Amino acid sequence: MISNRNKVVELEHAVIRFAGDSGDGMQLTGGLFSDSTAFAGNDFATFPDYPAEIRAPQGTVAGVSGFQIRFGKTDIHTSGDLADVLVAMNPASLKANMRWIANDSIIIVDTDSFIEKNLKKAGYETNPLEDGSLIGHLVVKVPLTTLTRATVRDLNIDNKTSQKSKNMFALGLIFYMFNRDYTKTFSFFETKFKSNPLIVQANKLVLEAGFNFGDTIEAFANTFKIEPAPLQKGKYRNVTGNLATAWGFLAASEKSGRNLFLGSYPITPASEILQELSRHKQFSAVSFQAEDEIAGIVSTIGASFAGALAITTTSGPGFSLKSEAIGLAVITELPIVIVDVQRGGPSTGLPTKSEQSDLMQALFGRNGEAPCIIIAAQSASDCYYSAYEASKLAIEHMTPVILLSDGSIANGSEVFKIPKMKEMQPIETPLVEANDDSYQPYLRDEKKLNRRWALPGTEGLRHRIGGLEKENITGNVSMDPLNHQLMTELREDKVKLVSNYIPKQEVIGGDISDLLVISWGGTYGVLLTAIEKLIEEGKSVSLAHFKYIMPLPRNTKEVLSRYKRILVCEINMGQFVNYLRMQFPEFSYEQFNKVQGLPFMVVEITEKVNEILND
Repeated sequence: MISNRNKVVELEHAVIRFAGDSGDGMQLTGGLFSDSTAFAGNDFATFPDYPAEIRAPQGTVAGVSGFQIRFGKTDIHTSGDLADVLVAMNPASLKANMRWIANDSIIIVDTDSFIEKNLKKAGYETNPLEDGSLIGHLVVKVPLTTLTRATVRDLNIDNKTSQKSKNMFALGLIFYMFNRDYTKTFSFFETKFKSNPLIVQANKLVLEAGFNFGDTIEAFANTFKIEPAPLQKGKYRNVTGNLATAWGFLAASEKSGRNLFLGSYPITPASEILQELSRHKQFSAVSFQAEDEIAGIVSTIGASFAGALAITTTSGPGFSLKSEAIGLAVITELPIVIVDVQRGGPSTGLPTKSEQSDLMQALFGRNGEAPCIIIAAQSASDCYYSAYEASKLAIEHMTPVILLSDGSIANGSEVFKIPKMKEMQPIETPLVEANDDSYQPYLRDEKKLNRRWALPGTEGLRHRIGGLEKENITGNVSMDPLNHQLMTELREDKVKLVSNYIPKQEVIGGDISDLLVISWGGTYGVLLTAIEKLIEEGKSVSLAHFKYIMPLPRNTKEVLSRYKRILVCEINMGQFVNYLRMQFPEFSYEQFNKVQGLPFMVVEITEKVNEILND
């Protein structure tokens, strides 16, 4: 299946970007190439880039859908800055992505789409394939639509249906360029279109035709190969962050012995967690698609009261609607996990784009004193471990936990080594046994200050619960001012004590450097790649990436005190840096912020760090 006609050039890593109209199947194409990359044993990271409008006008820049993948034979932490290869299915996708490609990239275009009407829609005054504007790039002109139709002509498929397969022709061409076995993709067609054998056959033929076309044209003097990455022995999967999040909750359910309940209202970009968990009834997972966000979280609180590992998932706008009920979970001291997959805001904002703009809402977006544990997933594969740990902290400390993810890592994918359940930390569930004469609803553990979990229907454990303030120990309704002060302090201290049960903050780089760079959440991969590069260049710089937000790790102040200057990088206007200023005002902070619905680029971080170091 692999041609050796051209010279094979070995690369350490490469970046490919697939781009086309919303209906061109670029996400599917990128996903299938990601699967082939996993089969090849490379490490990789992806970045799906969806249009923000549901139905943007066809052929316009606003309607362009993209999928970028960086893959290599070493550890990959970011989907890459600029693409080495761009597949552009129409003029709009070429125009929209010119600033995201390297100076000497390979550009594959569907020449059939470069007609006057489409050029005008994209905003071109002249044809970029003819006006010299692409000089410096290797432009591979392929009549994708014509060749696809010719490939399936004998199958008697109508033009509209056959045209839907042209993305597979492009994929076959990329498989040829990178010496991939295209036949491994056949099983996807057989599963996806098992009810329509004709479509299965058509896609197989078109994929193979694209591969063979690459072998016959003279455009490629070289093909490329990337050796497998030195991955540890184990079972691996290509996972998105949302998929990994769902699996992490399933693992926590098994480990804790609590049935899983998810009460959620669908919202971009969090809906896939609900969709995935709804497929796993065999694990006693109950998924409830509520009529709105409020119903989603109050059903979750009810499930927690009944003894389930209770989850609700949302994004920023839905998180706002859940705020009152989160306060109810705080005062009743019931364990729930609220997943916020952050997107661009405010209001409806940019539904398909990513930001880190909900941190202040997570910290303070409730009436009264209502502290919650907050952790932030740092990558697609880390979403598994973050979901598991959020569940563990919620159950063991009997309080709500907010798990912050974001659109980039939720929809992006990575190679994920599936852990064995025996490798996961135990989850200690503070259940009360029947007829325990010592039971009092708000009698607390001396170390954690958590109350115990009394399940309804358990003999001898009847107790009051609700949104009114509780009397200490007895749980009776109390309006006593001194009792309210005491209960408020106990709930606050309970969350603060969690710092004794989370890891100390680690630093990548020297313990004493000229500059400490701070990041949190889904910016980890880009910051790590940039800082490692700068350290290799001999720069005096270190990285502290925060996963635990509330409470902060117990050694945070000591870490901050070791560095001359501190730079905080985040995809918002400065929410985490302002939180640090509140907690540790004795230190001076600089900040680097980006709010474009896009992740940081490695070059942006390195340029900013060099600017500060040279100041």
